Amino acid sequence: MRTDIVPPLGLAHLTALDVAPVDLVPLARAAGFAFVGLRLCPAQPGGVCYTLPPATVAEMRRRMDGDGMRVHDIEIVTIDPAFDPAALIPVLEQGAAVGARRLSVCGEDPDRARLVARFAALCELAGGYGFGVDLEWMGWRVIATLADARAVVAASAQPNAAVLVDALHLARTGGTPADVRALPAGLVRSVQLCDAPATAPADRAGIIAEARAARLPPGAGALPLAGLLDSLAEDAVLSCEIPMADVPDPAERARRARQATAALFGHG
Repeated sequence: MRTDIVPPLGLAHLTALDVAPVDLVPLARAAGFAFVGLRLCPAQPGGVCYTLPPATVAEMRRRMDGDGMRVHDIEIVTIDPAFDPAALIPVLEQGAAVGARRLSVCGEDPDRARLVARFAALCELAGGYGFGVDLEWMGWRVIATLADARAVVAASAQPNAAVLVDALHLARTGGTPADVRALPAGLVRSVQLCDAPATAPADRAGIIAEARAARLPPGAGALPLAGLLDSLAEDAVLSCEIPMADVPDPAERARRARQATAALFGHG
């Protein structure tokens, strides 16, 4: 990926999860972002997520049209043993109504054959609404590594399936930019950027807490972000997923995220 120009950057909802979708659009635009992601499914039971009733959809579209903004993705679907793809139809309808084109999922079913089958079924269903599907790995979930995610996507044999690369999860599960560079062309469509200390938290609870609330802006940690950018295709879509529990103002979080990420491209 070229690093002499700043590509369009997105604001992942986790960076400002305390902001409702309709207000996330102007907040992101004011910070210099080109698009947003929306959390329409909880990352864990009882987690924060939002719905988009028709009035909210209409207001979001009005604001996006006025600001030149768009929605890139909706997240995050958990494929667990009880998962039913058809239950996602309302979420897909809401996401499609605001123009989203990617759906982020994670895998929590230890039965690999069943997980692959349901992931494939979800890809087929989502494709009917114009969505591609990005499988994200996280060290504490069943789909815990890049190798796991790659294997599921390959086994699903779905043309709209891809792997989502998160800089933190890549590092915390022992992955490197070279591993990303070695992936088949077109497998990575979406990338989430942040930074973190070189040393990982000592236990599972600490790793989860870091991922959900204590990431660092690019340049403030030790992750090999320049190498990661160099490993990406030009059409990879970049978002800033940088929750900072120590920064109470969501507008300030967004501003810091955008400024620090632009600095990776020499435009800080």
